[in-house]
Amino acid sequence: MAKILTRLEFYDLVWSKPMTHLAKEFALSDAALHKICKKHDIPKPPMGWWTKKALGHELVTPPCPPAKPGTPERVTIAAGVLAREPALVAEARERARIAASADGDAEEAIPHPVVERTLAKLRKGKPLGLGTVGAHGAGVVKAEVAPASIDRLGLILNRLVAAAAAQGFELVAKEAAAHFSNGADTLDFSISEGADRVKHVATEEELAKRAAWQAKQDRHFKTDPWRAMSFDRPVIPEWDYRPSARLSIEFERVYVWGGDSPRRSFRDAKVQRLEKMASDIAVGMAVLFAAKAAERERRAAEQVRADEARRRRELEARARHIEERRGAAVGAILSELHDLERLRVQLALLERQIEEAPTQRVSAFLAWSREHLAAREARLLPSSLEARFEAEQLFGDADDYGFRPNWYG
Repeated sequence: MAKILTRLEFYDLVWSKPMTHLAKEFALSDAALHKICKKHDIPKPPMGWWTKKALGHELVTPPCPPAKPGTPERVTIAAGVLAREPALVAEARERARIAASADGDAEEAIPHPVVERTLAKLRKGKPLGLGTVGAHGAGVVKAEVAPASIDRLGLILNRLVAAAAAQGFELVAKEAAAHFSNGADTLDFSISEGADRVKHVATEEELAKRAAWQAKQDRHFKTDPWRAMSFDRPVIPEWDYRPSARLSIEFERVYVWGGDSPRRSFRDAKVQRLEKMASDIAVGMAVLFAAKAAERERRAAEQVRADEARRRRELEARARHIEERRGAAVGAILSELHDLERLRVQLALLERQIEEAPTQRVSAFLAWSREHLAAREARLLPSSLEARFEAEQLFGDADDYGFRPNWYG
């Protein structure tokens, strides 16, 4: 729970022990404690003060100087966390604790319109199963409490709104249920009241129903035992559940990549009560907002990396597609050249042989083959290849013709 000190009390603490020791007690860094002192216009012991004091020098603690106009009269040290936290969470928590130091848990908070609407809806609500009433829907805080806790709920919410405002957060409720906003993200939350379990004392009516059922079973057993095997025995509950007056506030779950999720629930306990925890809850909200922003940035960066990897894969696939098309074209040309060379050899052989024994059909074949050879040779001339490559969209700006990227890869 947050510690609330007057400016003078905090000044006495600062001059009672080294800042490093005091920072550890508050679970703060030295830098954060120095910033809190600066925010509250509290001078610190000069360099070498504690060394001289340890050596036995008589040193006089100067009186606390008057504060500059506008300096808060109270210093709030929101509760810290002793366990190790991810750097992101620790940094956000420390910034929030510095911001909370100037506000404190305001005893008198200005009523907020959303809070007033929520309380009005609760007062008009019909009791639910455990004797609580609920507020749900657009424009109100999602809450479920007993009628006796409604006024206290208003105090808690208004103090929380004030503490959240010191962190730069605003309670808003437009088309959806009320939530806190920092301008970039929103944080959903709800408030509920727990239940106490007490041993149920059977009423006369319940006992009478049970006795009547038993008498009926006894009569059936005498006449027709099978009819006595009934499962409609009146049930007397073992426990009763009643509103406990212990309230809890729960925020949406926010994940931190590679670490535990920040705390998202705050509850009444024997010592700490929610109305005294506004600064602590607001600091917790700051941590949740920071974690939410970091998760959004992480996902955005992950998406950029995924898009870049997909782009590289597409470029590689496109290059393979182009190389395969070009290779196929070159292969076709080489195959044609090979066929032409074979045809030339065959024609030369036949021409030598036909000179010795000419025949009509072979002569006709030779004539046709020479024309065919000339036509095929013409197809491999630069002008013909240019026309072929243009028709096939090769060796130009459209070499990737027919390429279809894999959108799932």
